[in-house]
Amino acid sequence: MKIFITGGSGTIGQYLNIELSKKHEILTQYYTNTGNCRNYNSVQLSIEDYNKLETVFSSFTPEVVIHTASVSSSEKADQLAADVVYDINVNSTMRLAKLCARHNAKLVYLSTDLVYAGYRGSMLKEDAKLIPISLYAETKLMGEVKIQETLDNYLILRTALLFGFGLNHSRTHFQFIYEELKNNRAVKLFTDQFRTPFSLLEAVRMISELIEKDVKKEIINFGGTERLSRYELAEILCEEAGFDKNLLIKTTMEEAGVIYKVNDVSMNTEKLRSYGINPIFCCDSIKKIISTVKK
Repeated sequence: MKIFITGGSGTIGQYLNIELSKKHEILTQYYTNTGNCRNYNSVQLSIEDYNKLETVFSSFTPEVVIHTASVSSSEKADQLAADVVYDINVNSTMRLAKLCARHNAKLVYLSTDLVYAGYRGSMLKEDAKLIPISLYAETKLMGEVKIQETLDNYLILRTALLFGFGLNHSRTHFQFIYEELKNNRAVKLFTDQFRTPFSLLEAVRMISELIEKDVKKEIINFGGTERLSRYELAEILCEEAGFDKNLLIKTTMEEAGVIYKVNDVSMNTEKLRSYGINPIFCCDSIKKIISTVKK
């Protein structure tokens, strides 16, 4: 299968390059940072450059497009002008959807669990109330809407908190926690936000499986099966890596100065599992991550 990956030098993009190149012919896009794209068939272009994207579709003729490129967090979005964030997260997504429709390609879009109302209970299903409270989450939801308005052959994945180790220039909060604990330094983690975290390794495995099953015209909660706070996730890390739990310091979103206080966007992943896609437990994911670090 021919697969075009946007944001190929990003945190999840680099893992997608590794995983999908095992079975498929990939073309991976990057712009500023190269990441591991240099090891694969790759193209340097801005996701906002419609003409160059059109050339990619005409020459590479992808069957599947995995769209990960975006202004990828609330913090990053708030550092940019709103129209810039809108153009990257909404307009570029719409243009990509139009190209997919014209060239008969499936569009797999990585959205976010932060589109949900964070005060309406836990283990939310796909039809739960949507109230994004940050510019980032709002534009990701608008991207979802543009895709649904443009084509039928899509798969929207509302992605939970990802953990693992970044590759090359990419770094994650989980990586920071791991390194601090390994060096016997205390870490503050808030206890009052709940999500359904899963690892980068799990995410790319499950994306690969979903592509092969040809799931389409679906919005799917994409995460793990456990409702956890960042503090609880760090407790599991301590258990699996043998770190001292006394180094974990409880804090709250208020104390940590979090601007967008989302209490609970833990997601029900029954629909994901109904397709035979089964996330593993966080403890097993962390074991895998630690084993790769120690090699």
